[in-house]
Amino acid sequence: MSRLKDKHLEFKTSKEVEVVPTFDALGLREDLLRGIYAYGFERPSAIQQRAIKPITKGRDVIAQAQSGTGKTATFSISALQAIDTTTRETQVLVLSPTRELAVQIQKVVLALGDYMSVQCHACIGGQSIGEDIRKLDYGQHIVSGTPGRVFDMIQRRNLRTRSIKMLILDEADEMLNEGFKEQIYDIYRYLPPATQVVLVSATLPHEVLEMTTKFMTDPVRVLVKRDELTLEGIKQFFVAVEREEWKFDTLCDLYDTLTITQAVIFCNTRRKVDWLTEKMKEANFTVSSMHGDMPQKKRNEIMQEFRSGATRVLITTDVWARGLDVQQVSLVINYDLPNNRELYIHRPRSSGRLVPTRILFPGLAP
Repeated sequence: MSRLKDKHLEFKTSKEVEVVPTFDALGLREDLLRGIYAYGFERPSAIQQRAIKPITKGRDVIAQAQSGTGKTATFSISALQAIDTTTRETQVLVLSPTRELAVQIQKVVLALGDYMSVQCHACIGGQSIGEDIRKLDYGQHIVSGTPGRVFDMIQRRNLRTRSIKMLILDEADEMLNEGFKEQIYDIYRYLPPATQVVLVSATLPHEVLEMTTKFMTDPVRVLVKRDELTLEGIKQFFVAVEREEWKFDTLCDLYDTLTITQAVIFCNTRRKVDWLTEKMKEANFTVSSMHGDMPQKKRNEIMQEFRSGATRVLITTDVWARGLDVQQVSLVINYDLPNNRELYIHRPRSSGRLVPTRILFPGLAP
């Protein structure tokens, strides 16, 4: 860990950050620009205007912006600009907290890199290890994955790290919490000493920013203030249910409203998801459910049904809360009060945009 630092980090946007108003002015390769415009982008978002250039210059970068503002495209464009497609060595590693998010990132990279003949593999748990080995042995320019499976592939020496030049941590606040922190450090130890590190998230708590001093070198900071992470543009309703056992009947009363378009109901635990799903089905309501204990194949099937509109109400834990794209969702219900402020913000932004209506359900003050 030759790059460990122990210096003070200021929590504000770096003075050196330049605002670049167009994609043409970012100095990107021609085949990448073609992919960007074919994807439907016309001009960079605020975070893209500020973060792409320092990343493509090779600087360590901490980028914070609200969900739905183009963070995934920010680091995907930067990664595609950095790779050499004449070799099939893995050059960029993107780590995400959920399998669904890792797959979504893979899709964005492949779409933006459509004219570059880029190879990008989603290396996630719940999928065939043999398929991972086959794809990695074939050669992947960019690997988007979850920490457990990525570390396993590194230890098996199927994911070769010698040519990796960029490590990207998406949803960095989640990646550097107690659940993932040690896995991230384990992976980092296998990377070349000069590896560029990019952290991206909608929320970056103080303790996470302080932690970055251990593995980032003089990072460029593109940050928004915590109090700017608001819920403007969302209709919010608080249903004051006095007792926990009354919440279910209240939810049943609202069911017809939920199915007008599509709705997501968040619970804090997998056990609560299973319990609520069973209770709703016993009451003859049609719902689907998903949580992290389910096999990956089953989770994929449920998400496909929900995206297609075959099911209209999805009960889930916060495995769904970050960055998943289901455009028809117009209502989010918090059956349980989120455990922290960051989840409270993420849940109504869960499809990469503002979900128009949010109901807070618990029988206690928000």
